[in-house]
Amino acid sequence: MGWVYTVSSKSLLEDVFTSVSLKRALEQDPDPRSAAAQHPYVVGRCGVIGMPDVVAATEAAAAAVDAWSSTPLADRLRLGARFRDKLIEHRDTILEIMVAEAHPVTLARWELTCLIQAYSEESLAWYEQQMYAEREFLGRRLVVRRQADGVVAINPPQNAPVPNSGLAVLPLMAGNAVVVRAPRSIALSTLYILRELAVPLLEEMQAPPGTLNIVCGTPQKIIDHWLDDPRINDIMYFGASEAGLRFEQECVARGKKPILELAGNDSLVVWKDADIPAAVEAICEAFYGSGQICMVPNCVIVHPEIADELIGRLKSAAEAITPGYPDDPDVLLSPVRRSERFFALLRQALDQGGRLVCGGRRVELDGTPSQAGQFLQPTVVRVDGMAESAAFDMVRQETFFPLLPVVVPAPTADATLLEDVIDFVNGNDYGLRNSLWARSADVIERFVTRVRNAGLLKVNDSHIGFLPVVPTHGGTGLTGGAFGEGNYPMLKTSHVQGVSLGKGISPRVAMFEN
Repeated sequence: MGWVYTVSSKSLLEDVFTSVSLKRALEQDPDPRSAAAQHPYVVGRCGVIGMPDVVAATEAAAAAVDAWSSTPLADRLRLGARFRDKLIEHRDTILEIMVAEAHPVTLARWELTCLIQAYSEESLAWYEQQMYAEREFLGRRLVVRRQADGVVAINPPQNAPVPNSGLAVLPLMAGNAVVVRAPRSIALSTLYILRELAVPLLEEMQAPPGTLNIVCGTPQKIIDHWLDDPRINDIMYFGASEAGLRFEQECVARGKKPILELAGNDSLVVWKDADIPAAVEAICEAFYGSGQICMVPNCVIVHPEIADELIGRLKSAAEAITPGYPDDPDVLLSPVRRSERFFALLRQALDQGGRLVCGGRRVELDGTPSQAGQFLQPTVVRVDGMAESAAFDMVRQETFFPLLPVVVPAPTADATLLEDVIDFVNGNDYGLRNSLWARSADVIERFVTRVRNAGLLKVNDSHIGFLPVVPTHGGTGLTGGAFGEGNYPMLKTSHVQGVSLGKGISPRVAMFEN
């Protein structure tokens, strides 16, 4: 076994040379007794295991699943409520670790609300309704229930390990045994919320050993093992769309259920009667985390009658978003390591007629423009013509940068324009979230009725805010693959089963006379 260390993200901004040198030293000599391991920039460490232990985790999960799935649903639901309470109780420690892992503290709080809402009282009550229902019919008790799939493997992403690895408790609540791969380069927060919070709750419930397993090792080797081992039933995969869709095909070919959380390219529509200041607040969520969040708005479509006003307000708001240390509650930007694609997308947009509204440069911690700066300015590009925008890669594809196209359709009759906008939103290859800002009840009704793309629609609301009951994850198209929809992990890792319990029933009468 080896070790992987978490070095404070703030150190990269305070002293890049020392921080990088420290990380290299720890990679070469991960011994916890080394001088590098004692450096004050070191936040913590996690064990890295080899493939024999990865296989052992799968064996343990397979051995535990029958006994665990027999635990009454009510008890498993209480696990979710207790996990929520633990998250709230340990909120400060979780946020401290997330900040060390480069999440601005304000965004870390937002990410943590994802889990709190996923396990809220309202959500748990809704899960219970979906998991079990029964009724009487002609001397029979008819039951429709969801049964656990078996062993679920989860591969959370590096950019948001807490809200995604924390979803592991939902498959447990469905009756599955679970194996989670902690992201190797950013493992500390995953290990904390699962090993320190969830595992003790399972032990208190006397869950069998192996019900929840957390491993940290070589990513591709672990995923290959999950694909090869027949004891793994479902794999929850987070990643880029192209790789994710190939992975989906591999899973299906091997008889496994793929649950995909891939890229997003969300649209935000602003109609002419919208609350423009509030809409601008929602639009600026596109820049949070420097756009390195899959569910932020990636494209704005604004009614031409209000386009100039909205873009003017957006420019002022975007320019007010500045870099800073991650523990500063006013900071919303994250460092961006590699930016070649950002500048390539921007150049293409400007070459094709897009107009730069603001941004477009690298900046230092204090906001000074610099080619070596660790941050990118929030960048807005105006694109005139909805049909014309289809030629812009920054419109058609997820960018994962603070780079936002604002598409202004050509003026036309409102009824025609609304249909064109809805067709534009439905024509998006991705389908994570879409949102609308409008006051007209007719416009809202038309949008909600006709937009079939996305796992979640938001109207006059934060685009990225989390809520109880409605899904926090999931989507259609390149976001969720062939089986994509709003993702409730408790439901996605279980399957519907019907049961008929008869008493005093004549089979012949039941067959021919009922």
